[in-house]
Amino acid sequence: MSLRLVEKMLLERGIVVSYETMRRWSRKFGAAHVKRLRTKKPSRKDIWHLDEVVISIGARQHWLWRAVDQDGYVLDEIVQIRCNTKAARRLLVRLLKKQGLSPKRIVTDKLRSYGAAKRDVMPAVEHR
Repeated sequence: MSLRLVEKMLLERGIVVSYETMRRWSRKFGAAHVKRLRTKKPSRKDIWHLDEVVISIGARQHWLWRAVDQDGYVLDEIVQIRCNTKAARRLLVRLLKKQGLSPKRIVTDKLRSYGAAKRDVMPAVEHR
């Protein structure tokens, strides 16, 4: 959304603010506000959705592994050359270190690497 559009929206509600003031506010408070929005405390009730996709980097195939929680926050991303249990295990270990808590449930596609990695790293977590 442009600053002039925000200025018009506020004017419709009876608030007179110039777009230059909006620009100054966004420069002063924007980074702190975005940081506060993006920091989400991990919860034991979280559900992680794990997925992988093939990408090309320098004409070579790589796998982009990604974990997203139930609210749509991207928890972690990792690029690997292979799509195997070792790569899935690396993603799960990295997620556990970063989050500090294991989730309530993990939702994945039918890739068998997830099941094998989950058995090693977090056997008590439900897997769908």
